[in-house]
Formats: sequence, structure tokens, C-alpha cells
Amino acid sequence: MGITLTDRSHGDATVVVVEGEIDVHTAPDLRERLLSLIGGGVVPIVDLSEVGFLDSSGLGALAGVNKQLETHGNRLRIVCADPKLVRLFSLTRLDEVLTLHPTIEDATGG
Repeated sequence: MGITLTDRSHGDATVVVVEGEIDVHTAPDLRERLLSLIGGGVVPIVDLSEVGFLDSSGLGALAGVNKQLETHGNRLRIVCADPKLVRLFSLTRLDEVLTLHPTIEDATGG
């Protein structure tokens, strides 16, 4: 199974909605999309609400994108309410470097 990446506007924010499974085959697509947005001056929000699977490749892609953002004083905001995925971020301690939000409204501040 692949992933679908859809850019949506939410107020002044650009949200990348991810649907499907993020694994060794699809993580590079996600990373490229996010880096492309960042290269255009956008600090994207990543909505993982429709993600059914996330492996270490996906976590690595998100962490790498966050590292790129940190060089410009920003952090990657992730929308994720699935308890399994939230636990994965916690177990890997990525919840300490990525900003997790339960909803898009929370991530955008309104």
C-alpha cells in the first residue's frame, strides 16, 4: 500500500494530509514533499490522522525534516491522535523534538 499526500490550506497554515502507510517505500515521498514546501518558505503541518502504519523510515523522515526546520528556528508540527502512533513517538522520544497535536485546530492555534 502506498500513501496519498494532499496539501490543504487551514487559515494561513499549509497542512499536508497523509493517507495510507508510511514505510521504507513511501517515507522518501513524504520527506521530498515536506522539504519542497520548506524550500518554498512554508512551514508545513503534517496530518497523520489517516495513517494506518508508521515505521522507523517514516519516523526518520519526519525527524530529518524537523532537523531542517530547526536550522531556521522552527519545529515540525504533527497532527496525531491515534494512541498507537502517539505511543510510538513517545517510545522513540521523538515527542520531545516534534510537536504533536491532537487536532489541526490545536496545531494551527485556532
